[in-house]
Amino acid sequence: MISKNQTEPLLLRYLQITFFACAILYFGRELLVPLSYALLIGFVLYPVCHWLEKKGVKRIIAVAIAITFLLLFVFLVLGLLLNQFVNFLAEWPHLQDKLSQAFNDFSRWLIQTVGLSNDMQQKFIVKLSDQSSGNLLTVIGNSVTASAFSLVSLFLIIIYAVLILYYRHYWMLVLKKILPSEREDDLHEMVLLTIKTYYNFIKGMLVVYLFVGLLNSVGLWLLGVPHPFLFGYIASILTFIPYVGIIVGSLLPISMAWLTYDSVWYPLGVVGIFSFVQYLEANVIFPIAVSSRLNVNTLAMLLSIIVGGLLWGVSGMILFVPFVGIAKLIADHNPKWKTVSMMLGTEAKE
Repeated sequence: MISKNQTEPLLLRYLQITFFACAILYFGRELLVPLSYALLIGFVLYPVCHWLEKKGVKRIIAVAIAITFLLLFVFLVLGLLLNQFVNFLAEWPHLQDKLSQAFNDFSRWLIQTVGLSNDMQQKFIVKLSDQSSGNLLTVIGNSVTASAFSLVSLFLIIIYAVLILYYRHYWMLVLKKILPSEREDDLHEMVLLTIKTYYNFIKGMLVVYLFVGLLNSVGLWLLGVPHPFLFGYIASILTFIPYVGIIVGSLLPISMAWLTYDSVWYPLGVVGIFSFVQYLEANVIFPIAVSSRLNVNTLAMLLSIIVGGLLWGVSGMILFVPFVGIAKLIADHNPKWKTVSMMLGTEAKE
């Protein structure tokens, strides 16, 4: 049995390890986040590169082909995002008329019900615009900075992924040197299982997008918005881009709802549907669909999403999910980590 005097130093050691690990992850996120995305891309594209190389294609060409197809997919999503924004701009003149009419109706309602005169309303609008102009400039500046940083990160991710795929045998030799000699036999199996874990993560994400698109489409169909399945699945695909994707994906169905029905309740209904589906996706659909494929319990999955969000923001909420699956995989193959395996797993065995 472990005495109380032995337990306290052990607990303190675990707390110190956790603290320093979190500090390294947080302060090194500019390096670790692109590298983690590149590692994920490398694991996902490895079977494609391996298959092409078995067909006689040189490694650098196989890597280039796999990366090209991935970039085409990224550009397709960005093109879809741009198309939604262009369509929204085409509908903007009609929406402007609707907004002016709604504003005039609201102004008359304030005069008749509250007794707020036009002069008082104008003063309030001027004051509100003066207060919000500084905040708007700050938001625009932050958005431009974030976009520039994202472009640089995207370039680095592609470079890292190419290097990981091209020098993968070299990295395997490095891992063999790092790991103890008695664990070398399990290294190949662990790498293959890690690749399988990433593939299960991607499959779970596809299930999430399909289910979210279906919920969006059914909600728009019940609301009577034209082309509900088109708008629903476009919004689902665009959720791949954090924050901006769902906003741009909802602009066109909101516009169509307002142009089709002469009432503000229908656009508000679209906002309510998308908000509710996004809540379900973040708290129910995503943890269940992904955790079941990674053999990780839902509680551990939710905690990984929260911790990832605190340390790495939106990227952490995505990347920490397969990280937990890999941690479960390593714990299953290490007798010393039996407790960790039980904490992350879905079944308790005697």
